[in-house]
Amino acid sequence: MRTMKTSRMTGKIISMALAAVLAVSFAGCGNSGTAATTGSAAASEESTAATTGSAAASEESTAASSAADSTASTSGGSVDGSMKGVKLKVGTSGLFGPFTYYDSDGKTLIGYDLDLLQKLEDKLGFEVDGSVQAMSYSALTASVSQGKLDMAMAALCATDERKKTMDFSDIYCDSGQKVMINKTNPEGIKSVDDLHGKKVAVEKGTASHLYAQKNLTDATLEVHDTITTAYASLEQGKVDAVIQDGPGCAFYLKTNPNSKLEIVGDEFNQGQAPYAIAFKRGFQYESQFNAALKELKDDGTLDSLYKKWCS
Repeated sequence: MRTMKTSRMTGKIISMALAAVLAVSFAGCGNSGTAATTGSAAASEESTAATTGSAAASEESTAASSAADSTASTSGGSVDGSMKGVKLKVGTSGLFGPFTYYDSDGKTLIGYDLDLLQKLEDKLGFEVDGSVQAMSYSALTASVSQGKLDMAMAALCATDERKKTMDFSDIYCDSGQKVMINKTNPEGIKSVDDLHGKKVAVEKGTASHLYAQKNLTDATLEVHDTITTAYASLEQGKVDAVIQDGPGCAFYLKTNPNSKLEIVGDEFNQGQAPYAIAFKRGFQYESQFNAALKELKDDGTLDSLYKKWCS
């Protein structure tokens, strides 16, 4: 009798264990470990209702997944205020008008990207930790890649090369490149096709630099830390041309009416200079920023900023 009773008890224990394992297995197909644990506990309490426990765990897992997908949204479907209390270390260049440059006082950073940053702050509710840090493009991208900055806004192109070391938001502006020459020292340059064998100035680490390295292998590249010195080199006739993003070329001529420079040829390399916000790897608020950018695009804010700074 004792042996039979022990056997029955052993059988019940085994049944309960199998039911619990079965519940965990089904709950693990979802996205929430918490939901799986809940489903396992339910199965342990009711070993004869393992299937019901598994279904409940599956429903909880689905709910948890849906909740995770909408963490950035408020009850009204907007991301307004969803990052209140968050402080972020932000960098820019201050060297690429009209997107990021210094005002006439030489101290105040202004431009498209600075206005956009403020719009994102107002919408999401985050704060810049300290002040926006200005640095060269090479130092800026290195700082984001190394996690020294949470994000960078400086008309940064979301290139495949950069995507290897950092994350990017959705594109908020797109631009191709243009060629600038010195009107007083023509070399028969009418488009980018005429730059082979020429001396070309570019800004280090930019999309123009990458384009020249890949497509103008027979040209002599003069690589500058800032676009300002690249333009100065062309003004002085030290190089044959400068390659730069279209809005940057237009801005330079607009703010330097006595310049000897001019734009030649059509815009090229379109679609290869998509401006996006650069984030350090694993940045947890990327979805909020993308949702905010979409809202700013839909309500016409991005178009207004482009007209203000780039037209």
